[in-house]
Amino acid sequence: MEYCSPVFHNLHAFWSSPVKKKLLLLSIMFVVWVYMLYSCVGYCSTMPGLVMVDTPRGKETAPATGRRSDLVSRLLAKPQPWEDVESDYEEPSIRTAASRDLLDADRDRVPDPSAMSSFSNGSGSKKLPQAIIIGVKKGGTRALLEFLRVHPDIRAVGAEPHFFDRNYENGLEWYRDLMPKTLEGQITMEKTPSYFVTREAPARISAMSRDTKLIVVVRDPVTRAISDYTQTLSKKPDIPSFESLTFKNRTTGLIDTSWSAIQIGIYAKHLDNWLQYFPMDQILFVSGERLISDPAGELGRVQDFLGLKRIITDKHFYFNQTKGFPCLKKAEGSSKPHCLGKTKGRTHPNIDPEVVQRLRDFYRPFNMKFYQMTGHNFGWD
Repeated sequence: MEYCSPVFHNLHAFWSSPVKKKLLLLSIMFVVWVYMLYSCVGYCSTMPGLVMVDTPRGKETAPATGRRSDLVSRLLAKPQPWEDVESDYEEPSIRTAASRDLLDADRDRVPDPSAMSSFSNGSGSKKLPQAIIIGVKKGGTRALLEFLRVHPDIRAVGAEPHFFDRNYENGLEWYRDLMPKTLEGQITMEKTPSYFVTREAPARISAMSRDTKLIVVVRDPVTRAISDYTQTLSKKPDIPSFESLTFKNRTTGLIDTSWSAIQIGIYAKHLDNWLQYFPMDQILFVSGERLISDPAGELGRVQDFLGLKRIITDKHFYFNQTKGFPCLKKAEGSSKPHCLGKTKGRTHPNIDPEVVQRLRDFYRPFNMKFYQMTGHNFGWD
């Protein structure tokens, strides 16, 4: 006790000093202030009113403190990858040139979240086609499409979408959804031969993208017309003869240009409509005849036009003597040979040689104009 008494005496003397009392009071106030500040920061970070979370289409109205607090902790824990989120924006079914340019600019600035996530899992994403086979009917478009699908950098729709002639009111998103998924560097394609003769198609495709590459498979218009008739005859055996449909008046020899089989072959007229919207260097003309006699050569031109490596070569083809046209040694996704179906290569009916000659005379000036426009002589005369 005698040892402790001086200690307590000194402590009492220290704290009884007025200066020391003030220091003690300030220290206590500082500790309390620090504690309150720390508590406030911890509390505010969990307050629902201070967290910006999108509520899709206004369905969430009540504060969800628990979920939002959890979201904050997850966001603070690590950077988040792109994730697909619901958007209130709905693209119009018909995109004008102005709106298309604005949307294209937006896509250049901001990566598409859905595309990023799909690329990350290796499945790809659906895109509007960068190249379209626009014609012509019975020219060899199916053969060209099947041959091109062998290329690993080309993904194409098998069926004909007929978007720009029959289904345009369904909108571009409907059209995009028909496309196969592609990875970076791959080209999306489709083919609908009736586009070439559809007056509205050039403007509509241009409104989608002025950079779209167009491919036209052309064939001797007389042979093409007979092939067209043969296809119709197989479905409707009771239709009038080819000769009677060809002429408005057989005696005068006046050709009936209102018959679609005849009208499609006036290539110069249809091409003139396309050149109002696309420059010639964005259109490739493939010879239907050479597609049979030299498929690898024509496919080489197409691959160059699309900016692709020449992968499809002679080694991919063999000539089927029975069908009379080339077939693939290995089709897309298969190790077996593949020829076009029985609807291709039908035997043509015998046509009066005089009618054939009348048609050749009729098409000659149009062919000459077409050769001049394209800078290529297809040798149909």
